[in-house]
Amino acid sequence: MRQYETVFLIAPTLSEEETEAIIDDMADVVSNLEGKMMAKEEWGKRKLAYPIKKFEEAYYVLFHYEGKPDIPTELERRFKQSEAIIRYLTVKKETRENIRLKRKARTGEKEAAVPEKEKEKKEKPAPETPLPEAPEKRIKEG
Repeated sequence: MRQYETVFLIAPTLSEEETEAIIDDMADVVSNLEGKMMAKEEWGKRKLAYPIKKFEEAYYVLFHYEGKPDIPTELERRFKQSEAIIRYLTVKKETRENIRLKRKARTGEKEAAVPEKEKEKKEKPAPETPLPEAPEKRIKEG
């Protein structure tokens, strides 16, 4: 199962009951499609950085859930149908195990890309060459 985070913005013109109903409907989509809701955060009404659909503020909601790839597809379909949702974004999260495996693979690729001759050069120290002796200076007495 994959992990996802979805943030969506609800229009501020709705009442609290209507806002809660929309949030519950979207949470039901996750559970109906056999997903597991890991976190549901309601950030409340916040001012937008720039106007979206002539709104200066919106009600922010974050879902962190685990499930099949059809869950975010269904959520996005419902977001598009609802006029109350003014913006949304879904991100596929990577688990720590996957990140570690990718890092190991990258370092393995780098080591494999270094030719054998370069490895030998790094392993063997350069032969020591004696420094030429400085010519002796003759001091004339006289």
